[in-house]
Amino acid sequence: MGDGMSKRLRLVAGADSEMEERCFSNPFPDYEPSAAPSPDSGDPEDTGDTGELFDRTGKISDAFQKKVQSKIKDLLQQMEEGLKTADPHDFSTYTGWTGVALLYLHLYQATQEVSHLQRSLDYVKRTLRNLNGRRVSFLCGDAGPLAVGAVVHHHLKNQTESQDCISKLLQLQRSVLSPDSDVPDELLYGRAGYLYALLYVNREIAPDAVDEATIAKVVTAIVESGKNLSKEEKKSERCPLLYEWHKKQYVGAAHGLAGIYYMLMQPSAKLHPDLLSELVRPSVDYLRHKKFRSGNYPSSLSNESDRLVHWCHGAPGVLHMLIMAHTVFKDEKYLRDALECGELIWQRGLLRKGYGLCHGTAGNAYAFLALYRCTRDRKHLHRACKFAEWCLDYGTHGCRIPDRPYSLFEGMAGAIHYLSDVLQPEVSCFPAFQL
Repeated sequence: MGDGMSKRLRLVAGADSEMEERCFSNPFPDYEPSAAPSPDSGDPEDTGDTGELFDRTGKISDAFQKKVQSKIKDLLQQMEEGLKTADPHDFSTYTGWTGVALLYLHLYQATQEVSHLQRSLDYVKRTLRNLNGRRVSFLCGDAGPLAVGAVVHHHLKNQTESQDCISKLLQLQRSVLSPDSDVPDELLYGRAGYLYALLYVNREIAPDAVDEATIAKVVTAIVESGKNLSKEEKKSERCPLLYEWHKKQYVGAAHGLAGIYYMLMQPSAKLHPDLLSELVRPSVDYLRHKKFRSGNYPSSLSNESDRLVHWCHGAPGVLHMLIMAHTVFKDEKYLRDALECGELIWQRGLLRKGYGLCHGTAGNAYAFLALYRCTRDRKHLHRACKFAEWCLDYGTHGCRIPDRPYSLFEGMAGAIHYLSDVLQPEVSCFPAFQL
């Protein structure tokens, strides 16, 4: 056998073992339109594997809904028990008490059960007493507790408390906008994460809860930062908006370009259409061309390893940017790329890292809900339900146990959030990210 052939076989074997190390082989049958129940069929529950998920009208069947609702109750009990020994000082949305408050707020909005809203208040009160002013983002900084607090109090008709949270949220803009600030631009710790908090409050409370001028200043700061780095790196023509975190030009949703472009394209961010077409669109296209043959994306611009299939790094986060680009620019190429991401996630998205949102199966599964909302193709809802089935067997697959096993972005709270969203796919929303 020639050296070239031997090398290629070793590379393929290496890639296969890498995949086995990071994800489970997908055991689920894919969507078969012929197996779906027709209006003329007798029992909509007795139509093969695909039919068990859907009733005659194409909605998720009562049987599957009951199974999911029962598991949500069970996991909530486990989560509450586990939280008794959780880190009392972690108040973040990402791994701490604000994330749990956000979960209960979401459950209240989905079910209108007032007990969930009260539970959310209990957790958010704890976080609001412990703001430290060190970070500004929704996921890891003070903006998260303040934004969630504003919304919870709004639902409880506590308008004074709600307004107080918004006022404190607006005060954070000083460090976000300061020219001497060392605040990065990305979603997890940076300006894009602060922008999300402002847009979230406007979505949940009122379109003018945060004034347009403040949002415009934050958007401008993100744009100017991206232009400056692009000039420094001499990439202005190819990628007019370039960003880095810790000296690395990350690609994914959490620390990278995809998350920042996604936030800048939000209609509620109101970036001028000329800037969208002159700065954001070519930058998105630059990122598109970094795609691996598999349909996946690198973790950073300098990384050539096709390893990570996470929301934080890889196709599951980039997919949301592509769908938003398709919505904003009305170009089918973005949807084609997003669909390619979906195929990859179906193959490699059941992660050994666990069931969470950031780098777990639930976070990957939100890609299918996003594709379903965009296309209304039932194949994507089928896949979302199959990944939900995986989460229904929470803890039985031998996944790694995360550092914060009950948290929103690493652990059980995130899986519960996803299971709840599968039952309302038309309005599903990846927390702290989608709007």
